Amino acid sequence: MLRGLSVRDMLLIDRLDLDLRPGLNVLTGETGAGKSILLDSLGFVLGWRGRAELVRQGAERGEVVAEFDLDDGHPARAVLEDTGFQLEPGEPLILRRVNTPDGRKTAWVNDRRASGEALRRISETLVELHGQHDDRGLLDARGHRRLLDAFAGADLALSAARAAWSAKSAAARQLSAAEAALETARAEEDFLRHAVTELDALDPDPGEEAALDTRRRQMQAAERVRGDLARAQAAMGWEGAEGLLTDAARWLDGAAGDVGDAGDLEAVSAALLRAMDELAGAEQGLGRVLEAMEFDPHELERIEERLFAIRGLARKYEVLPDDLGAHAAALRDRLAALDAGEGDLAALRRALAEADRAYDVAAGALTDLRRDAAGRLDAAMAGELGQLKMERAVFSTGIAPGTPGPDGRDAVEFTVATNPGAPPGPLGRIASGGELSRFLLALKVCLTGTSRGLTLIFDEIDRGVGGATADAVGRRLAALAESAQVLVVTHSPQVAARGAHHWRVEKRVAEGMTTSTVTPLDEAARIDEIARMLAGDIVTDEARGAARSLLG
Repeated sequence: MLRGLSVRDMLLIDRLDLDLRPGLNVLTGETGAGKSILLDSLGFVLGWRGRAELVRQGAERGEVVAEFDLDDGHPARAVLEDTGFQLEPGEPLILRRVNTPDGRKTAWVNDRRASGEALRRISETLVELHGQHDDRGLLDARGHRRLLDAFAGADLALSAARAAWSAKSAAARQLSAAEAALETARAEEDFLRHAVTELDALDPDPGEEAALDTRRRQMQAAERVRGDLARAQAAMGWEGAEGLLTDAARWLDGAAGDVGDAGDLEAVSAALLRAMDELAGAEQGLGRVLEAMEFDPHELERIEERLFAIRGLARKYEVLPDDLGAHAAALRDRLAALDAGEGDLAALRRALAEADRAYDVAAGALTDLRRDAAGRLDAAMAGELGQLKMERAVFSTGIAPGTPGPDGRDAVEFTVATNPGAPPGPLGRIASGGELSRFLLALKVCLTGTSRGLTLIFDEIDRGVGGATADAVGRRLAALAESAQVLVVTHSPQVAARGAHHWRVEKRVAEGMTTSTVTPLDEAARIDEIARMLAGDIVTDEARGAARSLLG
């Protein structure tokens, strides 16, 4: 419920504080007094599109503040949370928006900065405006299905249809992805089979490339140094040091008898024998080294061939040598998927068909619910139109096949025929201004349950009607206000008399400045105002008597 509206320096309003109440709130005044400015100011703080220049001439800025009371389950709370705002239980919602003469606009929600888009989303759950040229509410056919669903109480059926649509969409996406993957796999089937055959034939192990490289390096190094070691062995052998030492020992033994005391040959011979023993040990050790370094040249060739083959495949498939095995496994999986693809597609097609059938059931149940609700709504509208002096008018809720979607597969449109035998047509095209006002009012009364928590504003919806018809409009507005807060801008005394709360909008000129004011009316002031609406500028006692009669 809209609790209060404060306006500062907007168009002709310099200062206004309006305290609104539950029930039917009525605003009256002369044409041009500023009633539309008040609605423009409210629309501004709600983020609606409106006049470009709103700041009062000479003011530094214009400001509008709107305060709302929200119950715990009000739809605005979910939107507030979704847009990053939180309200404590019992805390009022305060919207504030400032406009500067250069067109800059700034908005706050409970003293936190808010975007214009956030403001509009929040305001859609707070206020609904209706008038003869309303094209954002009941005249917009795109919203008729939503209104019918709310009238039908279709929340559970809608949830079922949305869940079925979601499951159907997911099944369709899975099938499409599988078909695309299978098509891609078929396009590369020859490559996959060749690659798997090639990799399986080589069958490299993780770490094999490094081991082969190490062994190859060892064999290449051995080949380079083995010649030097062999020459060293030959130098120590019989043709080399061993033979010379043996000759030296023989020569010493032959000279031992002739030397006598001239020298100690025994010590020399002993040293020579030790040298011959060390040489023999060195020769044997070198022989063992040479034996260990022996390799088959064909083995080096085989090692190099396999090493180069592993490295070549790694380059070809752009993976590390150690990942060739895993790459082969992945390619085998793709081949297996290709081989099993038709079976998988068949299962996915069955799943999609099952999801499609489930959606058909859910959408069909929703259609049945809508058709039943359409009949009840048409009957309710016939009763309302009769009370609004439009007994011959026919309101019809049309349900036709539409594009399937999460909310079912029905296209819903409200149509009317204002004269017997005339073909029905869209609400906004067939009805005249006065008729349209009454159609909108009747429809809103029937759809009262769809406006939970909304403040309903009717801008001169009674224009073009008078007498008993205007009285009927007033009665229906009063009935509507029993379950919702209603704000009516009216020129009809019959409507004004039905208000629970009444304000007069006036235009005043002081010191060369024109301003609009809004004044709450007590009982006596209401009589004078309604008498003015009945009689014009000169209010007579007879007009006051008629006003008292209207007020009951």
